[in-house]
Amino acid sequence: QVQLVESGGGLVQTGGSLRLSCVASERTYSTYTMGWFRQAPGKEREFVAANRWIVGSTYYADSVKGRFTISRDNAKNTVYLQMNSLKPEDTAVYYCAARSGGIATMSHEYAYWGQGTQVTVSS
Repeated sequence: QVQLVESGGGLVQTGGSLRLSCVASERTYSTYTMGWFRQAPGKEREFVAANRWIVGSTYYADSVKGRFTISRDNAKNTVYLQMNSLKPEDTAVYYCAARSGGIATMSHEYAYWGQGTQVTVSS
């Protein structure tokens, strides 16, 4: 199975920026959708952003539109999440995920998951 490893999390102040990376152990096929989810304590895991390389499609949750950008480098088997204008409500464990089909926003639709990386935004 595909192994995914996130990195780049940390502590930043409100308004700051952070870039998360997720490296896959195997080729991230152009037909795959790569996504980012996040989960705060006591809350359900929620969709953040997704990208499907083969059709050049991206999709963002309303809460992060205009602030976050998802991108991929298939040659490096890596997906990124650039986070700008961070807010305290962005604090969560961020997970990358992959599925063989198209854009999806529900966690159960993704077959492969990373271990998560903590992002904390201080006020």
